[in-house]
Amino acid sequence: MPVLAASRVVTAEGILSPGVVEVDDGVITAVGATTGTMPDQILVPGFVDLQVNGIDDVDVAHAAGTDWDRLDALLVAQGVTTWCPTLVTAPLDHFAAPLGRIAAAAACRPGPRPTIAGAHLEGPFIGGKPGAHPAPFIVPPDLDWLTTLPPVVRLVTLAAEVDGALEAVRLLADRDVLVSIGHTAATIDQCRSAIDAGARLVTHGYNGMSGLDHRQPGAVGSFLTDDRVAVSLIADLVHVHPAALEVAFRCKPQDRVVLVTDAVAWRGGHVADIGIHFEGGAPRMADGTLAGSAVSLDRAVANVVNHCGVALDRAVAAASTNPSALLGLPDRGVLAPGRRADLAALDPATLTCQATWIAGDQVYG
Repeated sequence: MPVLAASRVVTAEGILSPGVVEVDDGVITAVGATTGTMPDQILVPGFVDLQVNGIDDVDVAHAAGTDWDRLDALLVAQGVTTWCPTLVTAPLDHFAAPLGRIAAAAACRPGPRPTIAGAHLEGPFIGGKPGAHPAPFIVPPDLDWLTTLPPVVRLVTLAAEVDGALEAVRLLADRDVLVSIGHTAATIDQCRSAIDAGARLVTHGYNGMSGLDHRQPGAVGSFLTDDRVAVSLIADLVHVHPAALEVAFRCKPQDRVVLVTDAVAWRGGHVADIGIHFEGGAPRMADGTLAGSAVSLDRAVANVVNHCGVALDRAVAAASTNPSALLGLPDRGVLAPGRRADLAALDPATLTCQATWIAGDQVYG
């Protein structure tokens, strides 16, 4: 029976210093405190990223064949063991092919590989804050089209203010699809109506949404004050100022903050054809508009710990426990007996991923 030992082990009940995690047949069988000198590492649950458009030079929308191998390798190097390939705004008839490739990749995972929990559609049903999304392809929710979505779609981001938004939220929620409010110019009341209808997440808080004004609180005011909804945050320290990240962590309950990368394939390939380049710490369009990030999820955890005063166990939960719960995956996201043995080991000094295990098999480090 494999035993993983560490100077610190992050559990839902607190941090064990030192601690051990026992694994049998891909499942955690015991987690406990121990004594003596243990390897100087921090064991955490494997990370879960809800928003990955691409990484480095591999774009999810065009991934095929060995591209998935490269994506898997890049994910486990940052401690990610479960993820949602993300497709952005495009014509409705352009989604079938990439969704088919994502479904095929999710169904064929030979060997220990990161789980594809399902696709995330970030658009095209967005609103008045499109960011880098191509405006000509933004459309109101098409309920007939949504009823034909393949089961691989697990998460949909849409705007709260557009015609048909509430009907779309209800339709998707009834199909057990996680609905997120994003790229929206909605008022606080419009956001609250979408949450009433079943939206449970806000996509990349502060970015691509109506801001906080003392008379018009907007989408930011909604996610900061409504405990029914979780918020995802891009913690690359470019998209959101550290102080604003800290505000979100202070305002939201323990289980209502999620760290995402919103990573894009910023280096070459298809993105180069539309003018995305790396500048000022993040990928950008030719006019300087932010177009996703290049941050890794382990770096996002380190950033909120080191720059935003967030406790390590809370930062880890935002990258593992909370997104797992939102996706309805109770078998992972926590180091506890009976859970899947998806783990990462972080360097104590830098919080950089040193090793990753999927179902008890070491796949990195």
